[in-house]
Amino acid sequence: MDDNAAPGDTGDHRARGSGSARFARPVLIAASVVAVVSIALLVIIFLLDTFNATVYSVGGNDLQDNTQESRDIRGLYDGARAGSIFFLVVALLAAAAAGWVLYRAPKRGGDAEGGEDVDFDDLGR
Repeated sequence: MDDNAAPGDTGDHRARGSGSARFARPVLIAASVVAVVSIALLVIIFLLDTFNATVYSVGGNDLQDNTQESRDIRGLYDGARAGSIFFLVVALLAAAAAGWVLYRAPKRGGDAEGGEDVDFDDLGR
């Protein structure tokens, strides 16, 4: 046998995944991060709205008045709120789809990656 020849399939190599199951785990991680950031942004917007309403009402004004200033304060974070809700919904849908794909993906070998199951004693050798 020639040493430079490409090795044949010995059966030791397993497919890392096929189709959409290969991308499901990174999509699930990214969607989870986007969802957490969107929720954090919504909480920050809520706190800023509360702070602005409190500061505005200290001068004896009411935020529910029909003045231009109160309308401006009420609509100050509408774009950020709408964008955050949009990205939160998209991230939750992507995470649900990726979770479903991972749930339906067939298991190959010892772990979800299709690799070899190695414990701590094997790593120490």
